[in-house]
Order: sequence, then C-alpha cells, then structure tokens
Amino acid sequence: MAIDIITIPEKVAEGGEVILEAKMDDPKEDIKNYRFIWTLKPSALRLTDPLDQQEGPVVHMSTKGVPPGTGYSIAVQAVPKTPGFTPPNPTSFYQGAAKFEVLPHPLASGDSLAISMKRHENPMTADLALWVAIRNTTNAIAFNPYMEFIDGVMCCTTDLREPKLLKNRSFESRLPFPGVDAYNLLKVATEIFLMDRCGVAIDIDVNDLDAARFRTRSFVGSVNELEETRRFNRDTNQALVEELWARYVKVVYQDASVVPPFDTKEELDRARKSAVPTLPYLALIRAKLKDVPVKPDTFNADERRQVDNCFGILQSKLAHPCFLELIWSYWHEEGMLVQSLNAINLRFQNRRAAGERDPLAHLELDPLRPLNNLLWGYIQDEQHRLTLLRRAYEYDHHYGLALDGKAVGTVRGADTRSKFIEAFHNLLHLCAVFFKEDDDTMVIADGFPILNSLKEVHLLLTQGHHNQYGDLPWNARLEMLMQEWLLARPEMREFLTSRIMVAYPEPWMERVDTMKKLQGWSDTPVTHFRDLGVFGEQILLSARFGAWSTIHDSVHAANWARYWRPEIQGYIHGYRAVSGIDLTIEPVDSAPPSVHLRKRLAAQTAAR
Repeated sequence: MAIDIITIPEKVAEGGEVILEAKMDDPKEDIKNYRFIWTLKPSALRLTDPLDQQEGPVVHMSTKGVPPGTGYSIAVQAVPKTPGFTPPNPTSFYQGAAKFEVLPHPLASGDSLAISMKRHENPMTADLALWVAIRNTTNAIAFNPYMEFIDGVMCCTTDLREPKLLKNRSFESRLPFPGVDAYNLLKVATEIFLMDRCGVAIDIDVNDLDAARFRTRSFVGSVNELEETRRFNRDTNQALVEELWARYVKVVYQDASVVPPFDTKEELDRARKSAVPTLPYLALIRAKLKDVPVKPDTFNADERRQVDNCFGILQSKLAHPCFLELIWSYWHEEGMLVQSLNAINLRFQNRRAAGERDPLAHLELDPLRPLNNLLWGYIQDEQHRLTLLRRAYEYDHHYGLALDGKAVGTVRGADTRSKFIEAFHNLLHLCAVFFKEDDDTMVIADGFPILNSLKEVHLLLTQGHHNQYGDLPWNARLEMLMQEWLLARPEMREFLTSRIMVAYPEPWMERVDTMKKLQGWSDTPVTHFRDLGVFGEQILLSARFGAWSTIHDSVHAANWARYWRPEIQGYIHGYRAVSGIDLTIEPVDSAPPSVHLRKRLAAQTAAR
C-alpha cells in the first residue's frame, strides 16, 4: 500500500521551508491510528517541528544550509500506534517516497545583501570527493608509508602471508640464483604494498541503485577534516565527503541490456546482480563499449568453459581504478634517482664508470656488506627490469617528454603527445592568474579559462591512455620505490657521506644529492624533482579521471583550482627551480623540460 507526499515540489529553493503532507491511498484508513516515520537524505535536511510533532502526517522541512543540487530524497512509513488497533489488512504496509532538487536561493526585491571582505564561496560540486580520494590514495603509496611497510617486512614484524595482503595470489621465488632471498622478499613485498594500496574501492548499496557510499580501503582511514575544510573553504566532515561521493559515483551494468528505469521486481533483481559502480569518466567509456561484456576478475569452473569470458572488460578496472601517473617516474628519473643506484651497482661489480676518472673508485665497499644479498639480487635481476629506452618511449607517448643523454639516443615515437607540454603549462599559467584574482576579495575570479584548459589537457591525457598505460607505470613505480628504499638504508649513509644537518623529507634524497655532487651532475637539489613528481601526479590524475568533457559549468573548474592550489603552486615553484622557467609569466614556455635541464647543466659545467 502506498502513501502520497502531496505537497513536495520537484524543485525547492535553498534556505526555505517546505510543508510535507502524507496521504494514504486507502480511503478506509484513519490516519489517527498511525504514526509517520519520516526519513530525509542526506542528513543536512531536517524537520523543524518539535520532537513530539515529527511523527504526524504533516511536518515542516528546512533546506537551510543545504547546498544546491540533485539527489535529495524523502521517504515516509506509516506504523500503527493506537493500542489494540489492528489494521484492516495486517499484511498491508504503507510507505511513500519522493525526490527533489534544491535550487540556489533567488535574489528578490527587498533582500538585504551583506558586504564583507571575504573570499567568494562557490557551491560545492560532487567531484570534490574524487579529489579527496586521489590525495588519500597517492599519499598512501608515498615513500614514507612504503618504507614503514618494508622495514616491517624485512625485520619480520609484518607477515606477508596474511590473507589481507596475499589476496589469494601465490608469489614464488623470482630469480634462479642462490643468495637472493632477501631481494626476492623485497620485490614481493613491494608488489603487495602497491596491490593493497593503489587506487580506491567503490561500493554501492544494491537496495538503492541511485546511491553509493564512499569507501576507500582501510589504510586510507578517515578524511582529514581540518585539511579538507581549508581546501573546501567551508566546514567539512566525513559525512559531507561521503554524501558528495555518493552523488558523484555512477552505476554501469555488466549486462548491456539492463537499462533503467526498472518497472518490475524481476528487472530490479537483474539490475542489482549486474550493477558495477565506477567513476563518471569510466562510465562514459563503458557507454562507448556497451557491446563489450563486463566480466568478473575470477571465474568458477562453469564460467571458464564459456567462450565469452575470453573477451571483455575486467570489472576491477571499473570498480577499483588505480591512481598512478607516469610523470612521477619521469621527474624522479630526471632527479637522477635511477642513475645514482646504477653508479653504486657498477662500483659493487668493480666496474669503472665511463670517463677518465671514476668518482667512486676511491670509496671502500665495506659499509655495504650488510646489503650484499640485496645488491647481488638487484644486479642479477636486471634483465627483468624496465630498460631506460622502454621508459623513454612511454614518457614520449604519455606526455611528449624526452630524456636527454647518450644512453637514450634519439627517441622516434610512433605516437607522441607533442602538444601536451604547451597545454599543461598553459593550464598552470591560467591557474596562477586565477589565484591572483581570487585573492582579491573585490573580484569574483573567472573559472572558464581554466575549464577550457582542463578539457584540453584531459583530451591529451586520454589520448595517451593506451599502449602500456596500466602496466609500465606500475612496474616503473615498483622499481623506483625499491631503489629509494635501498638508497635510504643506513649502510648507504656510511658509504656516501653527506651533510647530516640538512633535513630532507625522505631519507633517500641526501644520497642522491651526494652522488650528484660526486659525479658532477646537476646541482639542483633532488627535493624539487621529487615535488614535481608528487604534485604533477596528483594534478594530472584529477585532470585524467575527471569527466571534464561533459562539464560546462565553470564552478567545477574554480573549485578544482582552489582545491589543488598547494600542489599547483608547488609544481610551478619546483619547475622554476629545476629549469629556470617561470610559468606564471607570458609568453608561456612550451619547450620540453629536458632542453632547459641540458642548458642549465652546460652553464653549470662552464662556470667551474
């Protein structure tokens, strides 16, 4: 049996009060025999009646403090309340529901306007929750959490055989050489670390296919409310981020023939079994490939016999996107991370480096004795690691970025993003202009230039979302995390003496700066290269996985610029430090970073 909510409009003004009235569809029923349970979603909606009047058929709802948008709903149930009363039909169940949209409060004649010297507040957009997820997941796979995890494994305080970590995957010895057990353990533990912490797990409530709840993996923990309040420019809590995430996530279906609305119970049950939650951008890709089935990651014996399972989209790629960006590896490579460990490995093998003088020839290897097995395994595993040329070609495919050096040679890519640097640097420049305007409380900064630039960068990034996109960035990150951990070991500190009183954010950095000084490489501190990798990854992930091609409201772009302001300004500063180029001034530089790095190194060498 149903209840009609007869007074709720489809659109409600922000900050107003609405009368809700429930009416049973059975004329024989007397509403005095029932109490009414009202449920409002999200929790920002509230009833303004006294507590003893909130269970009647007529109540008042307030939209004060509720951000404009869709996805708001009201549900009501009628429950018998009179003692001894028996409903005419004991099995009858009265309920009703309605959905509505909250509109911005219109400015009317006579309204008072408060003038204050405060920053203009934009309405919140649901994609704010995506940016929270990107920050949480990228921070979770940063070096310091990785070092804490690996130290626990190598010191036997973390058990890799826990089901949570293994996830039913069998890891066997990777190398057919004796004395490499320690290295094998390091490599397996690094892969498990990334498997367990890379990306976000999206969950849905199958009882309401229009809703989803925010749930990242347990390592992310709760939302940093103080940090997000500053970035959101308004009071922010865990519940608010979860509500925004629920409004942002989309639902696609394994079976392409499932199309809402669902008029029958059979259709609804079929949709529940087929529902897969995903990001709006990936939902657009699924719509383009609607003829391709979505298949689970594991099959039972009967499913393995089906030919259809040999072709399809893995469900985990939609429901568990992994947030990795290859630009992180590019800037760490330009910071001489890989070359530093390569130089140590040459010395470990008693091989002289190229040139007349080997800077490491006079260094004794005795401090590295505790790392013998690790370095031995690392050297013997060289044939299983990515080559410099493989990475160089993929940097070119993703971003049109080049590595400079004799070992690289000339990269002749079949498909290069030649316009990416120009588009990305233009986006950063427009953000700098926006920040200057936004800091002026007498001006409402225009977000449209940023929106158009974001669309351009998004298009270029997705054009490079092919080839080795998922696999090569993963392997590059795995290898470079291992290199950082090896360099961060105390034994390396004894081998490469450095300035102890310099406070580096990550312990491997001082070893790289020491090596750069010994070898006569660039004297720019590796800290700036690390910042470019970390900040660049977060900025580009938000541009890649946002559904920017479907957004036409500049509020989204303005919110994006404000949210990522620390990372954008950090990237601009880091780029000036390593290349000497200021992206805040015109004309905006569009030359590859390797060109400027080569010029600065030549000037540094000539000045000696």
